Amino acid sequence: MSGGQKASQHQASQQGALQRDVREPSAEPEIVFETRGEAGLITLTRPRALNALTLPMVEAMHRQLRAWAGDARVSRVVVRGSGGRAFCAGGDIRQIHALGKAGRHADVMAFWRGEYWLDATVKSYPKPYIALIEGIVMGGGVGISLHGDVRVAAGNYSFAMPETGIGFFPDVGATYALPRLPGCTGRYLALTGARIGAGDALAVGLATHAARGQDFETLIERLAGGGEIARAFDGLDAPVTETGPLVAERAQIDACFSADTVTEVLARLDAAARDGSAFAGATAATIRTRSPTSLTIALAQMRRGAGLSFAEAMLAEYRLCERVMRGHDFYEGVRAVIIDKDNRPAWQPATLDAVDAGAIEAAFGPLDGPEPLFDGSQDPHEAAPAAEARP
Repeated sequence: MSGGQKASQHQASQQGALQRDVREPSAEPEIVFETRGEAGLITLTRPRALNALTLPMVEAMHRQLRAWAGDARVSRVVVRGSGGRAFCAGGDIRQIHALGKAGRHADVMAFWRGEYWLDATVKSYPKPYIALIEGIVMGGGVGISLHGDVRVAAGNYSFAMPETGIGFFPDVGATYALPRLPGCTGRYLALTGARIGAGDALAVGLATHAARGQDFETLIERLAGGGEIARAFDGLDAPVTETGPLVAERAQIDACFSADTVTEVLARLDAAARDGSAFAGATAATIRTRSPTSLTIALAQMRRGAGLSFAEAMLAEYRLCERVMRGHDFYEGVRAVIIDKDNRPAWQPATLDAVDAGAIEAAFGPLDGPEPLFDGSQDPHEAAPAAEARP
């Protein structure tokens, strides 16, 4: 009997067979769960929305991961996106924007809380967790991939944390992960939102392996067969020779982004541009389009994050989220970049020197009442109501 036939028979039995899915009424499923051999397989199935995460998807994935954690038949979990263009482009920002504009703050925070709980579950997962990444991986997609054990980049891999461009901040565990990248590469990614390919991702550890997208199905079948994870890649590793700014401009990045303030980062970039660095000039121009408040928060995250545990970093992000979602810049940024697409956000404040440093410091402070835990232990379906920001 072939491996494919065995997998098919297994899928036809009990848990795996029930190919569980989550869908909106009268719509295609948003996420599908299967069991293939020893592998629990998760497929994000919103290709037209670049597999952006909705709250039902987040909650379903969390439930399924908990179920597989206690299932002896499942020895590893594999997650992928459908369509080839994107693994996952993040959370459904349009939906979050609409909820916030309608005054439904509790619903907005329910999404972020659920997403952060899911990220914490991935980080603490007791079984090997493998993300197969084709195309775009941003925001929430980073959260459900970067914190796992194995991150496989296809040739069209494109990573970014572009939140400062929409008036938000790098979240889903970026406070923990980005400061731990080599040198100041994490600061560069956090402030600029720059996209990088597989070569840079492998160089700094955002990706652990590279393989051709057309080989992902073969890789899944090998992983389903059990055995050592590393052996599944035999003959499927795809060498990546092309790199980008994280390699080519590393010295410049470290020299400029090691500054203590965003203003000083820009001053160093401007000086390098005057000395002839086209990279520095373009980078400074990009940063100047971002929300001044978001930039200030992001650099504070990078400075604090190196000394925080994962759970502490996630709680810091949740506190920030509670405050930022009550502000102006997120809604203005989403309007300008995603909804109206005029790319002319009117940030408030509009300049770095007008950002209130005390308010940024306070945004990291505790919320009133009990706060959620992000150590992977808390079941979102049993947790107490979350605290809100102090007035």
